[in-house]
Amino acid sequence: MTARFVFRAIASAALGAAASLASVPIAAAQAHAAVSAAADTSTSVFDVGGLHVILRRNTANDVVAANLYLLGGNQQATPQTAGTEPFLLWVSERGTKHYSRDAIRAKMAALGSAIVVEPRDDWTMFGFRGTRDTFDSTWAILSDRLINPTLAPADVEFIRSQVLAGVRQRNDSPDDLVQGLADSLLFAGQPYALQATGDERSLSSITAADLQKYRATQMVTSRMLLVVVGNIERARLEKLIAPTLGTLPHGNYKWTPPPDPVVRPADVLFVQRELPTNYLLGYYAGPRSTSPDYQALRIATSVLSGRMFTEIRVRRNLTYDVSAPFIERAIASGGLYVTTVYPDSVLGIMRREIGRMQNTLLDRENLNVIVQQFITEYFLNNETDAEQANQIARAELYGGDYRLAGQFVEQLRAVTPEQIRDASRKYMRDTHFAFVGDSLKVSRALITSF
Repeated sequence: MTARFVFRAIASAALGAAASLASVPIAAAQAHAAVSAAADTSTSVFDVGGLHVILRRNTANDVVAANLYLLGGNQQATPQTAGTEPFLLWVSERGTKHYSRDAIRAKMAALGSAIVVEPRDDWTMFGFRGTRDTFDSTWAILSDRLINPTLAPADVEFIRSQVLAGVRQRNDSPDDLVQGLADSLLFAGQPYALQATGDERSLSSITAADLQKYRATQMVTSRMLLVVVGNIERARLEKLIAPTLGTLPHGNYKWTPPPDPVVRPADVLFVQRELPTNYLLGYYAGPRSTSPDYQALRIATSVLSGRMFTEIRVRRNLTYDVSAPFIERAIASGGLYVTTVYPDSVLGIMRREIGRMQNTLLDRENLNVIVQQFITEYFLNNETDAEQANQIARAELYGGDYRLAGQFVEQLRAVTPEQIRDASRKYMRDTHFAFVGDSLKVSRALITSF
């Protein structure tokens, strides 16, 4: 499975058998929560030249993460232009107005910093990981790549060849192929159906002039959110932003989630391939991030994932990988994934386990154990400045308030067995499957019964 399966499976076989689970001590989780709340008092929110900034000052060490979120993601694109934004940012590494390609490489190596480009369905994250001492110099390179990329045609063609090679490899991977197809089925005609990194058709047609036009029209501060976590003072950050990103046009962009997917009956897309096993992935639409069902479905998918692992992998040995992924976006989606040589048998078990989720209540003690595992995972993730920045950004954009990131634990603990059952009933249906393998080994009627 790929990184796109956010919060995919904290569950394991033990989640399906509560008696074997040992919960994390409540006192430890409460202590972590207290630390998180205390850290949040060091968070400040301000604008510089129209750029919205959230700064969380962390003086525990000198590591700093600066994440610039270019909002919109797939909503910025069409099938013909998908992947333009990350393409632009990748090409910018080849040279800018003030730094040649060789100078960028030499300078970044000397600084020990790393600039990252992470395309997502709701935004593209362009940021860096560095230290307090190297922050100013790294910021200068990052901002120049965003504002003044040269975008020479030869560099565009060089990056295009690399990106297209990766796309073709993605299509050769059954896991990657089934994932892209399943998303496209569920969100047909909607932004989430597009690949954030683009596909072979769109990437082949994007020109240097297209990238220049995109940079000139879309790099506006109203569609940017900067989140910085680390040992950096506000005054120092403002001084760096003002003459760089603060000089960009403000524009009139307003972040809004994409439209709801069109509700359609369950279906399946078959891709016939001779493989040692078959790959199945189905997605169903979930709630918006502002819905009270959001956390309930998150937990429901984890419970289902653990139960399927126990029944399909541990007890029957019908697979080496099975899960019920939860995709965290402005509009969530849940799913069913398995790779197996016995698809009909596995689908029958999945159908039964979904029925259990929809018709029985989870034992409260078992639920508490699962929630504690989520809490542990949450605090482990938050040990890095980069992940803290991501948590803050998701809370700000998905919930409308960065402070909601500190309420994640309370939200999970508030979920009841009844909410989990009701969320399972409401969302675990009308699943759109992609199947890569031998289609003669699976019943179409069975796979479209979900």
